[in-house]
Amino acid sequence: MSRIEQLIDEIEEYIDSCKYQPLSTTKILVNKEELEELLVELRLRIPDEIKQYQKIISNQEAILSEARSQADTMVAEATAQTNELVNEHEIMQRAYSNANEVIEQANVQAQAIVENAVNDANNIRQGAVQYTDDMLRSLQTIINHTIDGAKGRFDAFLTSMQSSYDIVSSNRTELAGGLPEAAPEEGKK
Repeated sequence: MSRIEQLIDEIEEYIDSCKYQPLSTTKILVNKEELEELLVELRLRIPDEIKQYQKIISNQEAILSEARSQADTMVAEATAQTNELVNEHEIMQRAYSNANEVIEQANVQAQAIVENAVNDANNIRQGAVQYTDDMLRSLQTIINHTIDGAKGRFDAFLTSMQSSYDIVSSNRTELAGGLPEAAPEEGKK
C-alpha cells in the first residue's frame, strides 16, 4: 500500500472518529489543524508517486531498445551464417534458404518483442493514470466533505448570530416604548 493510500485511510479514519455536531446526524466537528496536516502530507506525497510512475513509463524506451538490439543481433548472426555458406553452389542455395528463414524468424521474434514491450508500457502508463485519477478522486471527495462541513458550521453560526441580533432588536424596541420622549433623541447622537 502506498503512503498516499495510507494517508487517505488515515483521513477517513479521522473523519469517522469525529464527534457529531449537536442535534445533527450528518455534520461532524473537525479539528482543522489535524485535518490540514494530513492534507498537506498528502499533497507532498502525490508528486513523488507520480515521479515513480513516470520512471516506470520511461523504462519503455529501455525495453524497446533491448528488443531492437536483440533483433539486430539475430539479423547479424543470420548474415554471418549466410556469408559462411556462400562458397559452394549447393551449400549456397541452402544457405540462402536457411538465412531467409532465420531472418524471417528474427523479424517475427523482434516484432513480437517490440509489440509486447509497447503493450506492457501502455498498460503501465494506463495503470499509473488510473491510479492517479483514483487518488485525486478520493482527495476531491475528502475536500468536498470538508467544504460541506465548513458550510454547515458557518450556516449554524450565521443563524445563531441572526437570532441574537433579532433578540437585541426586540429588546431595544421594548425599551424604546418605556422611555420618555426625550430619551430617543439622546440615543441618536
